[in-house]
Amino acid sequence: MSIQIITDTSCDLPDRELEQYGIEMIPLKVTFNNGETFLDRIELTADIFVHKMAASKTLPKTSTPDPQTFIDCFKKGLDQVGQVLFISLSSGLSGTYQTAKLAAKMLDHERVKIFDTFTASLGVGIFAIMASQMDKEGLSLDSIMTKLSARRAETETIFTLDTLDNVVKGGRLSRFEGFAGNLLNIKPVLRNDRATGTPVITEKVRSRRMAIKRLVDLLEELPGTPISQRLIGISHVNCEEAAQRLSQMITERYNPFKPIIIAPMSATIGTYAGEGGLMINC
Repeated sequence: MSIQIITDTSCDLPDRELEQYGIEMIPLKVTFNNGETFLDRIELTADIFVHKMAASKTLPKTSTPDPQTFIDCFKKGLDQVGQVLFISLSSGLSGTYQTAKLAAKMLDHERVKIFDTFTASLGVGIFAIMASQMDKEGLSLDSIMTKLSARRAETETIFTLDTLDNVVKGGRLSRFEGFAGNLLNIKPVLRNDRATGTPVITEKVRSRRMAIKRLVDLLEELPGTPISQRLIGISHVNCEEAAQRLSQMITERYNPFKPIIIAPMSATIGTYAGEGGLMINC
């Protein structure tokens, strides 16, 4: 390994993959309405996050680490390996990318590169894994950046919400609209806008079963690399059983070349998705 791959805790990679691919993580901060602040995944597990989020009348807020935290982590990577590549959560969702860029500029080191994934959750994690694999193949830092940029053009993020409660808490829907949507069992299906790195609602279906089926169907419509040849990630907010069922449906239909990664969703996107949120990244 000649490049230290670093990402943030929004990547949602399980500890097993982090260790396997030698990926380091910088924690985001999560603040609840009572003022309690935690370091994501270090002081706040997925289970505790879901419990606290449900008990809060307002959505918790996530924030990026300060520039010095990035600088310290980048320096460590430079000292130990010689080069650093930071794989960032979408700049359309967080200030993490800009803060990392600022830290790299303050460090003034040409062997530190920052990559904006324009995606979230395991989408970030998959980019980090790809970068690690390219490093092991002997690609240069610049070549890896070029190949990741090309892959970003066809990356896909699709997900569904099981409840509209958090959309209401976040001010994206009125309480009446949220109540009516939940009453009618409306399940929105969202896709990531590659141009902005932000999610947009593309469909609204009736029932959880139909929403999950639609996620599987949408994978067939993706341009570029066939689904069978992509590394796939499924993240969820406290719905492991549904994530496993979704994984089985994808495996039976597309037979991906590698096992699907399944993991709890971090606070950054989990706050938006709410309990029952299901996301596919590939």
